[in-house]
Amino acid sequence: MTKERLHYLLTQYANNSCTRVELLELLQVMEKDANDEILKGSMDSLLTDCQVTDAELPNFDKEKIFTEIITTSAAVVPLYKRVWFKVAVAASVLLVGSLMLINTYKPTSDLARGTKAEFKNDVAPGSSKATLILSNGKSILLAAVQKGQIAKQGNSTIIKTANGQIVYRASLVSERNDEDELNLITTPRGGKWDVTLSDGTKVWLNASSSIRYPSAFIGNERKVEITGEAYFEVAHNAAKPFKVITKGQIVEVLGTHFNINAYDDEETVKTTLLEGKVRVSKGIAIATLLPGQQSVTISSNNSISVKNADTEQAIAWHNGYFQFDRSDIHAVTQQLSRWYDVDIKFQGKITQDKFGGSISRDATLSQVLHTLEQSMVRFKIDGKTVTVME
Repeated sequence: MTKERLHYLLTQYANNSCTRVELLELLQVMEKDANDEILKGSMDSLLTDCQVTDAELPNFDKEKIFTEIITTSAAVVPLYKRVWFKVAVAASVLLVGSLMLINTYKPTSDLARGTKAEFKNDVAPGSSKATLILSNGKSILLAAVQKGQIAKQGNSTIIKTANGQIVYRASLVSERNDEDELNLITTPRGGKWDVTLSDGTKVWLNASSSIRYPSAFIGNERKVEITGEAYFEVAHNAAKPFKVITKGQIVEVLGTHFNINAYDDEETVKTTLLEGKVRVSKGIAIATLLPGQQSVTISSNNSISVKNADTEQAIAWHNGYFQFDRSDIHAVTQQLSRWYDVDIKFQGKITQDKFGGSISRDATLSQVLHTLEQSMVRFKIDGKTVTVME
């Protein structure tokens, strides 16, 4: 490995142009102690090219790398454009022992290792908690019940598995209309849950969300209603289309993976398709989505717009991360409010900066806010209220 080749690899990495082959080559070089001097020399050269002063360069310590969210007043500065990130990002990938591309999800350990809780108060991240409301009105706190059978609805048995999932197991022969047995699962702020419906469809609910569904699908279609955000893996059944209804929008599928973001406090409904094909309708407007596309509908009208989606960002919550891309402070704190069950207040001038990057949802609130404060935004935690200060 020559100094020129290593410098090229580091430059490719810093510019977000590294191929997977080049990334693997870079990681292999970094694993060898014999390359330390060449590596440091290349890093110094790269920083010189970027016109970085000694005062801006921290001590090189692989054990203190942490994720940062960076902002500017005009546009997002991705993580890989950060001065120190140019040097440290490859080491952070090496530390977690897995192959990742830059500006993708960062593991919890990256954040926890380097982030200090500099707030007097702190709030734990959200967790698995939800309420199941049966058709007879009985409420069950799902986090509190033991594994095994927890209830019966019509010809379906409701089971809580060893890993905490709720599963509906319907008998093969139904002697009654189970579609009258509507159940409801709701998650609070700071909660999440997943359920397997009687047809085998899997649904994951984000915080402040709900799904209403029959205990068994008897007719010629499968229909559910949601609020908030949910990720679906729909069991294929060509004879019974699966329909999701939310805020005047209907999504119809046969079997596919998709995400719907339909919070009541947001004007738009975003449907993002990962696999298969779905048809979105609102009023007389109809659009068909292909994998990698996202539809956007607005509450005030029946139009549907379709665009190419950042699917990683759309399902980041499902994978355990916050992921921001040119997000303003309101969009960022809105997600934090739901996941950490806190109220957000603004004091003074509200920043117009845009945020980009990823943070683990396993982090405490103070760790997340400390990371955001690298962009000169200031926060204060007072019980269940977070104040954003100029």
